[in-house]
Amino acid sequence: MLSVSIGVGMASLDTAIANTALPAMAEQLHATPAASVWIVNIYHLAMVATLLPFAAWSETVGYRRMCIAGIALFTVASFACAMAWSLPALVTARLLQGLGASALMSVNGALLRMIYPARLRGRGFGTNALVVAIGFALGPSVASLILSWWSWPWLFAINVPLGIIAVFLGLRVLPQSRSHNSRIDVMAALYAMGAFGLLILALSDAAHLASIPTIVVEFGLAAMFFVLLLWREVGKEAPILPTDLFRRAAFALSSLTAVCTFACQSLAFVSLPFYFETVLNRSPVETGFLMTPWAIFVGIMAPIAGRLSDRYAPGLLGGIGLSVLAGGMVSLYHLPPQSTALAISWRMAVCGIGFGFFQAPNLKAIMGSAPPHRSGGASGIIAISRLTGQAIGAALVALCLSLSPHQGSSYALLLGALFASLACIVSFSRLFVTPTPAD
Repeated sequence: MLSVSIGVGMASLDTAIANTALPAMAEQLHATPAASVWIVNIYHLAMVATLLPFAAWSETVGYRRMCIAGIALFTVASFACAMAWSLPALVTARLLQGLGASALMSVNGALLRMIYPARLRGRGFGTNALVVAIGFALGPSVASLILSWWSWPWLFAINVPLGIIAVFLGLRVLPQSRSHNSRIDVMAALYAMGAFGLLILALSDAAHLASIPTIVVEFGLAAMFFVLLLWREVGKEAPILPTDLFRRAAFALSSLTAVCTFACQSLAFVSLPFYFETVLNRSPVETGFLMTPWAIFVGIMAPIAGRLSDRYAPGLLGGIGLSVLAGGMVSLYHLPPQSTALAISWRMAVCGIGFGFFQAPNLKAIMGSAPPHRSGGASGIIAISRLTGQAIGAALVALCLSLSPHQGSSYALLLGALFASLACIVSFSRLFVTPTPAD
């Protein structure tokens, strides 16, 4: 468990610190702000494009091997990032880092399912959610601390010793898993990479107000690859895009809940800095501190919700948490311009409590509604749901800000509340679905 936690923590921390340090990296590499965005974008594109192929491949080579290979690649790529001498070199290293993170995240849920017995599985998912929350909470502070003493390459160098420790622990303690598929369909994997990669690229370009023809072509190509993928995998017992799992109502509803909730989170995290600085007239330093309560309370609530999910239905716990999240988003939208730091912080804490109460039970619901031999596919859907929701949220923030530069961040918060409310309804609807035995 410790090896998986270190790997997941590194991937989460790296996402946060890269976003925070982007201006410093652009300046020292003599890159334009627009070009430097690829330091972040290529990492996410590599992850989204390869998550499902890696998840399917893990059911052939085993979850343990995929996890260790992912951590090893992430570690080597982190060293390459630290040694990068130009923007193209750094972007190439970040591509490899994204592939390593994808391999690790594609089997995260499957390994947790193997490590924890059914009666303690909620506790395991709660601990995993705590690690992710800590990574995101510490990211900006760690980046600021490192940049105040050293240069940006150290942001990536710190992953190297941690990665070596994680690989060593993984080789010693991670359990073996039996393979269930004889081989992976390479063409289906390429179709999946094209479909999800182009979808996220189109959403990213839309968020950055690219030309309409470019966005239309990207969405069109993504749709074409999705059709080719579905046609290629008709009748397969274990498809890369797990349509067999989506026929299980509990799995489909839990995945939809995740997409909507992470869209809400992205709408909040992308828009709140603009909201705090342009609407509430806060400084960038104050904004960093005001963002922290959300992540802190996710970390506090995740283990509690995980333990409760071993006794109560995930649909009930998720619905309660998401109703709290929706209320917190509405309270942020109605903040008066002269609000105190305390008034802002408790609202952020409410959002964190609601999100933390949803996360672990929903992870358990997704993995628990899939049969054991399809744990790899289910684990991939957990990660792809999160990243897809975040991409949708970011694109909607860009749309809101383009329609109204001053009030757009407020509209984004209201949209976030709507997504949280939709997720709440979907979560409660799971209480009326007869679960399909999986364990």
